Amino acid sequence: MKLVPKQALGRLGESLAAEFLEKLGYSIIERNFRTPYGELDLVSKHGNVIIFTEVKTRASSSLGPPEISINYKKAEHIRSSAEYYIQQHPEMSDEWRIDVISIQMQSKNIPPNIIHFENAIT
Repeated sequence: MKLVPKQALGRLGESLAAEFLEKLGYSIIERNFRTPYGELDLVSKHGNVIIFTEVKTRASSSLGPPEISINYKKAEHIRSSAEYYIQQHPEMSDEWRIDVISIQMQSKNIPPNIIHFENAIT
């Protein structure tokens, strides 16, 4: 299946986010985990905490920063997906949070701007 540019940008962003988290000492447990409520982009562990990370990537700044695309409805889907994951994995830690990683792509020779919002959705 060939990815359309938007899907390819999303996958690139998820890979960049995973690398970013791994450099901070996070262990990636799952990528693109599907639930009845939606997909969890990244599930990782840092210390005793399970972190669900929503990754938003934009190729242009014309629509504003990537993180503003997470509205109330999207946040509820992410929260429900995280709760579903925890219910399906009772052996996991009781501590968990939802982070957002915003990735703004730059021109070819400039690395993307990556911003990590910890505990962004409560």
